[in-house]
Amino acid sequence: MMTPTSPSRTVRLADFPTLTAALDFAASGETGVNLYSLRGELVEALPYATLREQALDLAGRLLASGAKPGDSVGLIADTEGDFVRAFFACQYAGLAPAPLPMPAPLGGREAYVEQIARMLTTARAKRLIGPSGMKDWVAEIAAKTPLDFAGALADLPEAPPSQEGGAALPDILPAATCYLQFSSGSTRFPTGVLVTHRALMANAVAITRDGLQVKPHDRAVSWLPLYHDMGLIGFLLSPMTSQMSVDLLPTGAFVRRPLLWLDLITKNGGTISYSPTFGYELCARRAEVASIEHLDLSGWRSAGLGGDMIRTGPLKAFAERFAAVGFSDKAYVASYGMAEATLALSMAPLGGGLRVERLDVERLERENLAVTNDDAERSRDFARNGPALPGHELEVRDETGVVLPERGVGRIYARGPSLMREYFEQPEETARVLSTDGWLDTGDIGFLIDGEIVITGRGKDLIILNGRNIWPQDLEWTAEAEVESLRSGDVAAFSVPGDGEETVVVLVQARGGDADTRAALIDKVTGVLRLRHSVETQVQLVGAHALPQTSSGKLSRSKARAAYLAGAYGGSG
Repeated sequence: MMTPTSPSRTVRLADFPTLTAALDFAASGETGVNLYSLRGELVEALPYATLREQALDLAGRLLASGAKPGDSVGLIADTEGDFVRAFFACQYAGLAPAPLPMPAPLGGREAYVEQIARMLTTARAKRLIGPSGMKDWVAEIAAKTPLDFAGALADLPEAPPSQEGGAALPDILPAATCYLQFSSGSTRFPTGVLVTHRALMANAVAITRDGLQVKPHDRAVSWLPLYHDMGLIGFLLSPMTSQMSVDLLPTGAFVRRPLLWLDLITKNGGTISYSPTFGYELCARRAEVASIEHLDLSGWRSAGLGGDMIRTGPLKAFAERFAAVGFSDKAYVASYGMAEATLALSMAPLGGGLRVERLDVERLERENLAVTNDDAERSRDFARNGPALPGHELEVRDETGVVLPERGVGRIYARGPSLMREYFEQPEETARVLSTDGWLDTGDIGFLIDGEIVITGRGKDLIILNGRNIWPQDLEWTAEAEVESLRSGDVAAFSVPGDGEETVVVLVQARGGDADTRAALIDKVTGVLRLRHSVETQVQLVGAHALPQTSSGKLSRSKARAAYLAGAYGGSG
């Protein structure tokens, strides 16, 4: 039986010094975490009281295995009870868990093993805990990198009697490392965001008290992966810090059957749930051919938006399709954040729905000004993501660092108690984005209006596709390494607006060849990227030396993208 919503409970909204103190309190009630199968069936109900007891026992076993407080532990983040137990066991043991992605459905096994090995090396982890069903995969990863332990939770040694009940466990302090969050787990050089207990709890307060304004009757539902910050912090840690029951559906279940998400909200009385735009879009498409009469979404008060650029068309279609079963477009809550800020930096006011600014694209592109103009030849809607959460600040600066007035478009900077301490053991990278006075260069582009932040684009080259963060370098390096005729610098990858979702475009420099040879090159690159990254790409051949470079000789993806959209490579189709 699932854990109750418990509307009569007394709620504390994350006002704890550490995550362990928050679980100690949550364990005094009846609520907890509920884990579902790929078919949408309840697999395990895990009350916070039981989670605390099991985590304390496992913490002793982790230390008995030789782990020392402060060590990093790699955790393959399947949506199952063992990951949740292992994560909180690390908290009580004073260890720093590093959630790691599950294999992509169509990804290559060898590439995945190498990816996880790189991430473990970056995290300086000597232990890897994975699902029992991935025993062989874990063994292959262990063969790639020196580990003191690699296996499932069940393989950990029993704790000696002196450690039972957590008697020998360390004191957990607010300044201690809570976890390492990989901002991009698939890159050749993964970057681990180090988040302290103090930063996590500050963000949990901002999310639960100020952003979502959690009430006793609230219940969270999620299909987001637990290795991603929106899934981990938004729908495992934050609900626990406000003693809220949460229902977790595996990401794979949602991808196969999107309406399982809405089924779970209906059956369990979910009131809070988030998704990137594409999640709502998938549901609306599926509902065109599937029955939805059994759904009741009238209690869904916070339909959050995050994890990608917000697209208004699909959201309007979702609201129209599901209005008949109680969904209100006033439930939409646009949000902005990133792993470097724990999770959230801003959230739109509750009950206001999606509010947009329709901008003159020409003036946006040419003048860096956000000018509202419904009659412009080219206009586009951009979502308001609300004001900075209490205790946090947002600024927009130009290229010289000067703070811009409202509607001035520039680079977004953030400051506040939720920011990361550092990129783990990468001081140069940390100094590049985090100033001595606490300002974080988010790498994003946008503007402020009435104190609310609007994101107009990504300064970073990150490709966001179906909730996945994909670095273009990965696609480029893979193609260059595995297609014989290609050399370093021959490939540029980026995303462009497509039909309903972003399209990943890959430009490839080709040195002559007849029509058959060129067609074969396109097929090879397409096939390699599909196999290695589970990404469908639109590959287009360009001439030798056609890809633009910066003054220092580096590939300029932004210029390549602009040229592609302008038709410089023979059209953008």
